[in-house]
Amino acid sequence: MFAERPHSEGHPFSHSPVSVSIVSADQLSLTTVFVRVQGLHGLPEFGHIQFLPGLQVVSVSQAYDGLMIETSPMRWDEVYRISIGGCEPRLLNQDPWLDSLFSEKPLGYELTDTYTRFGVFAPRATEVRLVLFADASSENYTEHTMNRDEEGVWELFFPESLDGYAYGYRVFGRQGDGEWFNPEVIIADPYSPAVTTMNTFHHQARTLIRRFDFDWKDTNPVAIPRNELIIYEAHLRNMTVHPSAGCSAPGTYLGFVDDSQRGGLPHLKHMGVNAVEFLPLMEFGNIETPYQKQSDTGVFNTWNPYARNHWGYMTSYFFAPESYYASDGHLNPGQRTGASGRQVSEMKEMVRRLHSEGLAVIMDVVYNHVSQYDYNPLKLIDKKYYFRLDSHGNPLSESGCGNDLKTERPMTRRLIIDSVRHWMTEYHIDGFRFDLAQLIDKETCAQVLAEARKINPAVIMIAEPWGGGYDPNGFSDIGWAGWNDQIRNGLKGFHPQDDVKGYVFGRFFHHNDYFSLVRYIRGSLRVDGGPFHKAEHTINYLESHDDHTFGDFIRIGIGKYRHGQKIDNLEEHARLNEHELKLHKLAALFLFSAQGNVMIHSGQEYGRSQVVAPTSIHDPQVGEISSNSYDKDNDTSYINFEHADLNQSLVDFYRQLIRLKKTFRVFTAASHRDINFFPSLNSLALFFELVGTAFDEPNFFVAMNSNHRHPSECFLPEGKWQVLLANVDGYKPVQSGRMVIHQGEAFLLMKL
Repeated sequence: MFAERPHSEGHPFSHSPVSVSIVSADQLSLTTVFVRVQGLHGLPEFGHIQFLPGLQVVSVSQAYDGLMIETSPMRWDEVYRISIGGCEPRLLNQDPWLDSLFSEKPLGYELTDTYTRFGVFAPRATEVRLVLFADASSENYTEHTMNRDEEGVWELFFPESLDGYAYGYRVFGRQGDGEWFNPEVIIADPYSPAVTTMNTFHHQARTLIRRFDFDWKDTNPVAIPRNELIIYEAHLRNMTVHPSAGCSAPGTYLGFVDDSQRGGLPHLKHMGVNAVEFLPLMEFGNIETPYQKQSDTGVFNTWNPYARNHWGYMTSYFFAPESYYASDGHLNPGQRTGASGRQVSEMKEMVRRLHSEGLAVIMDVVYNHVSQYDYNPLKLIDKKYYFRLDSHGNPLSESGCGNDLKTERPMTRRLIIDSVRHWMTEYHIDGFRFDLAQLIDKETCAQVLAEARKINPAVIMIAEPWGGGYDPNGFSDIGWAGWNDQIRNGLKGFHPQDDVKGYVFGRFFHHNDYFSLVRYIRGSLRVDGGPFHKAEHTINYLESHDDHTFGDFIRIGIGKYRHGQKIDNLEEHARLNEHELKLHKLAALFLFSAQGNVMIHSGQEYGRSQVVAPTSIHDPQVGEISSNSYDKDNDTSYINFEHADLNQSLVDFYRQLIRLKKTFRVFTAASHRDINFFPSLNSLALFFELVGTAFDEPNFFVAMNSNHRHPSECFLPEGKWQVLLANVDGYKPVQSGRMVIHQGEAFLLMKL
C-alpha cells in the first residue's frame, strides 16, 4: 500500500519523474532511507515511491546529494527494495542500519545464586529460542522463546540459579537469498566461557553454565619491558607429546607445566626465554570434512588426508579454551568432549605456573575469520552482520579461510574487545599475537590496545601485519608491535629453492644491501627507512610455525635436500653438519644482536626438520620435508628432544645468546649513538660496536662475514676483546687490533 499526500499550493513535489535510476539506496534505520537518484529534478510525489514489501511513505526531503525518505516502521528481519517513478527496484543496503546498532548489555549468561540471565545479539533473527539442558550430556531439553530489544539483543531471565546446566540457541530467520539461518541446528553461545562439543566436523556444541572459580595464589601477569621480550613460539601439544619429552600428561595444559619432564615448561626454563607464545588455545574446529568424500558443507576435501586441523587457526568460540587440551580431552569420533569443564581450571593453572616461573604468556588469536566447516555460531546467528560479503552476498576470503569477519561492525568490534578483556581478566594472559592483523580494521585494533592497557598497562600486542595488505608501519603508528618479516627475509631470503635467498647464504635478498643490514641492527626504525617508530615495536625472527623451518630452509638452500626426496635415516638427516651449524649460528648471532624483541620457534634452537611421519593415514609425502604441518597431529610436528641432543652445540649457542640479551640492556635499548659501524669494502661483512657506557655495561663488538668467497678484515676498537661466541672453532680467545674474518664466520666479543 502506498500513500500519496494531496498537493497543497506551492508544494515542491514535481510531476512524475522521467528516466529515473537509483544510484544507491541506504537503509539508515527502521524508518529512514537515503537514496541517490539520477534523472530526478525536485522531489518526487509520495505515490511515485514504492517499497517492496510495501511501506507507507511519511515524508521526503532533500538531503546532501540525495533524498531522505521517512517511512512506516520496517521489519528488522525483512529485506526491502525501492523504486521511484517505476524504475528498476533497488535493494536497500542495510549496512548503515546494522552499523548503527550497539548494546552494552551483558551477553552470554549471567549466573548468580538467585537468577540466571541470557543475552545474544542477533539483529535480523525472526525468533530466538533458548534450548536448556539439565546437564552437559543430557539428550532432554526444554525450549524457551527469548525477547528482542530495539538494538537486536535477545534476552531471557530465570529467577533461579542454573549452575550445572548447559544451553544453546535456535536462531530463526529469512530463508533463501543466500541466508544461513538454520533453526534445525542448536548452536552454542558465541560468548561461551566453555563448551562441550561432539567430535565430528560439525563440532556441535553446548555452552556450559558454571562459576569457574579459581585461586591464583597471589600470582599476577608478568611485566616484561616491551623491548626485552624473548619469545618462544610453541604449539602446546607439540612440546610434550613426543616420548623424548617424558611428560606424564602429554598434550595437555597440565602436562605442559609438568616439572618432571624434559619438554614444556622445563625446556623453556632451560633455554632461558621470558615469554611463550602459544598457537591458538581458543576452542577451534579440530576435525575437518572427510577426505575425498562428499559432505553437507559443499566442500570436497582433496588436500587434507588427515581431515584434521592441528594448529587451531579455525576459531569456533572466542571465549572458551580448547577442550582437547584438558586432562580428559579426546578426539574419539562421534563422542562428546569437554563436558567436565576442566579445560577452564587447567588452562588457568598452566598460566599460573608459567607466571610463577617469570614467563609471560602470549596467545595467538584469530579474529580475522572463523572456523569454516563446523556450526560456527556467528554464521548461523547472522551472516550479513558478522561477515564481509561481496556484491552477490558471498563471503570474502582475503584470509584464505573462506569467511572474513567484518570487524568494523560495532558489535563485532565489541566481541573482539570483550574477548581480549576476558582472557586478560579470567586467565591473566599477558599479551596477544593477532593472526593476519591487517584484515582487522585499525579502529578496532586501536580500541583493543586502549582497553587492554586499562587492565594491564604492560600488555603485549603483536600484529602479523599482513593479510589483505601489508602495513607494519600502520600498526607501529597505533602502538602495536609487529612481526618483522623484513629482517626475516633479509637474513634467510624468501624461498630456499629460488634465487631469492638472503644474507646467510652470502647474497642480498631483493632490494637489500649493506644499509639494510645496518637498519635491521638498529631496530628497523622509521628514521632509517624501516617500518617501526620504536625498536620495541619490532619482533625480530627467522622462523615461525608458517612455511619451512629455518633448519629445513638451510638444508634445501645448500642442496643437502631436494624437493620430493625421501629421507631414509631420520637421525642422520636431523644431525647438522659443520656447514649447517655455521649458517645457523651466523643467523642467530645477527638476530640477537639486532635491537628489539626476539622470537624463536620451537625447535629452531636445534635446527629442527619437519619430515612427514608415517601414520595409519596414507600420505604420499611420508618421508619428505613439509613446509606446512597444520593438519599433522603426529611426529611430523612433535618436538623430538633426542634431535636436540644431536645438535647440542647449537642449543648451547642459543642459550648463551638469550642469556646475553637478558643480561645486557645494550642489546635491547641502544640508541643510534650507542652503535658504531665500521664499513668494509666487502658489503657482506658487518662490523659494529655496541657501546654500553649509557647502561654502565661493557662494550661489545660483532663481526660477521657472509661472503663465501672472500675474507674480510677489521680493526677492533682500542683495548683487548674476549671472544664470547663464534660460529667456528680454532680462534684466539682474546683479540686486539687487526682481526681477519674468514668466509662465513661470525664473532661476538666483549671488551675486557
